[in-house]
Amino acid sequence: MEIKQKMVDNGAVIFREFDLMKSQEGFVRFYEALGMKTCLDPLHSVSARPTVDGSKNSPVYEAVNKESRKNFFIGMHNEFVGTRAPRAAAFVCFKAAETGGEFLIADGRAIFRDLDPSLVEKLYSRNIRYSVMELPFFGWVDGLPEFIRPPVMGALKGIVSAAINSKVDFSVDLQWGEGGYDNVKMLQARAPSQPPILVHPVTGEPHWFCNVHSHSSKLRKDRESIYGAERFEDGASQINKSDMFYGDDGDISDEDLRHMDEVTMKNVQFVKMSEGDVVLLDNYKCMHGRNVFDGTRKHGVAWFEGWDGEEEMKEKAATRSEKLVAA
Repeated sequence: MEIKQKMVDNGAVIFREFDLMKSQEGFVRFYEALGMKTCLDPLHSVSARPTVDGSKNSPVYEAVNKESRKNFFIGMHNEFVGTRAPRAAAFVCFKAAETGGEFLIADGRAIFRDLDPSLVEKLYSRNIRYSVMELPFFGWVDGLPEFIRPPVMGALKGIVSAAINSKVDFSVDLQWGEGGYDNVKMLQARAPSQPPILVHPVTGEPHWFCNVHSHSSKLRKDRESIYGAERFEDGASQINKSDMFYGDDGDISDEDLRHMDEVTMKNVQFVKMSEGDVVLLDNYKCMHGRNVFDGTRKHGVAWFEGWDGEEEMKEKAATRSEKLVAA
């Protein structure tokens, strides 16, 4: 229980120089010994993240290790898709990249405290909304006679919307737009609006729970000047492009995006992991990401819906809060 309490109190616990977690079997024994309760990958309803051993029912998933994504800096984020958010996660290193590839963590409480209060108020009052998918396959619509385009676009939007909403476990709204370097006509799928700040389910502390650092197309584009262009080489990569807006679909200013980027990076810690190292983190309190790398990198992750003793933690936290109020 002490280790899990440290995870909740601090956001993450780092384990180093353990031979046990150098294999998948040992990694599973590690988190089972802690009483962690595995759950499906958050992406389960929208795509199939590969597992480390290739087994369909394996609880240990591949992290983003592809050579084609090595120069893609994965911005800081909490893991969630729609309404699916694991309570915790364990990231394990089976092989470290020759250069770079550090695992990144950041305390959501610190980011919340360091953000400009006026921006926090604006974001909280208007909520935020993510674009979770782009379908850049409709350039041919512009070649149709003008009088035919509206009914064709309406029909396409209806068909695609029905197909996507039957697949995912949250409501998706489709909007027409233009994307890519050639401004091709696309359908952009946007998730429901949500608050950028949450109260921690155990401690009751407010914390930043907003994936602007990883989802903003503007911030990703800015990073291309440092790390090189994103290599969207396959169909799935082209579709899985994201962005972030206000909950009312308004655009977030470049100035505000820069401020959120600066505050986030100020609080990022680069964790260089070696074979067998594990980062156990509270997904609500601790954000994570990944640095660019060269060489071969093999990291895995297991997601948890909770753990043995979590309800006891909540009860103790509630009792402490009641005593503070009474005092």
